[in-house]
Amino acid sequence: MNFRDTPAEAEFRAGVRGWIAENLPGALRGDGGEGEWGQLSSGHERDKHALALWRERLQSRGWIAPAWPPRYGGAQLPIMQQFILKEEMARARAPRFGGVGIGWVAPTLMQFGAEWMRERFIEPILSGKERWCQGFSEPGAGSDLASVQTRAVRDGDDYVVDGQKIWTSGAHIADWMILLARTDPTEPKHRGLSYFLVDMKTLGISLSPIINMAGNSGFNQVFFESVRVPAANMVGEENLGWYVAATTLDFERSLVDLCVEYRAILEEVIACAKENGLAGLRANRHRLVDLLIEVEVARNLSARVVSMQARGTQPNYEASIVKLYASEVEQRMAAVAFHVAGMAGQVTSRGQSRWELLMGRIARFQLHSVAATIGGGTSEVQRNIIATRGLGLPRG
Repeated sequence: MNFRDTPAEAEFRAGVRGWIAENLPGALRGDGGEGEWGQLSSGHERDKHALALWRERLQSRGWIAPAWPPRYGGAQLPIMQQFILKEEMARARAPRFGGVGIGWVAPTLMQFGAEWMRERFIEPILSGKERWCQGFSEPGAGSDLASVQTRAVRDGDDYVVDGQKIWTSGAHIADWMILLARTDPTEPKHRGLSYFLVDMKTLGISLSPIINMAGNSGFNQVFFESVRVPAANMVGEENLGWYVAATTLDFERSLVDLCVEYRAILEEVIACAKENGLAGLRANRHRLVDLLIEVEVARNLSARVVSMQARGTQPNYEASIVKLYASEVEQRMAAVAFHVAGMAGQVTSRGQSRWELLMGRIARFQLHSVAATIGGGTSEVQRNIIATRGLGLPRG
């Protein structure tokens, strides 16, 4: 592939960069993206008015969901322009709006949902009026998602749902959930599953937060006790929900902006070390150079996926290569940043200690990076996909 922009792409990139510089509210500059580093970079709650203004400006361009058709409020940008937009947003450290609703739910409804679902849900997703969470994983069904055991039994115009979900990000603030439940236990595990839209205010749903090692409670356990879900809320056909869920998961595979953020993190750590005279900078200089190279490798792997999408080819094991490599690079980055910072790298407070560096982001980055090779499909699962689908090896 050609790693240089075409003249048209270069013009689009310059236009995006200029528009961001002109329109990004000052209160949000340098505040980062959706990851731990970005969310916590300011050390305080983001200015809600500034965020609302930024969202409004992006939405006016169709750039909150640039891949969507204009009829749904998107810009329907070509793949390469989507890639450029994500890169420039990450380079500017500008907040992005995504999550389960924009990234997974709406595209799935566009493909499989009934017309009333698209009319009812897509606009509130785009505007941020309603938030979504994903009810897929269970205590006994994580990487082996087809082993889901949460039951949904038809009862008149409803399905009655009983079971448990876990690692449900944002369930405590979500208005709706996409739920994968077993509607026919006699079928093989990849069949007999159905896909539902569930109102989180429904009677019988209860939550239990899961506190992670960084002290945050973004994850939740969700319990269903005789929860009645209207049959009309099923997406696709009964017992064919696995195929709908597989489509939803395909939308999770875009990591094109992550490498830009990785490089920004490294550069910020290096600048901080120079400013504070940290001895760890000299001791780890070769590892930092290696990481800068690794970040560029990750970007090239990501660009390969984007180029395949631009040609109309569906990435499969290629996306798993990106996920596997980038998540392990993130962990190596966190470890090196921690060593560069020395003892101060253990301080997680935000503006409360004279010993902290970068508002405690280095320590929190180290803690959060542990999950990088687990969330979104473990490294073991990614290696299996690469082995079977990429190398043609037999399943073990």
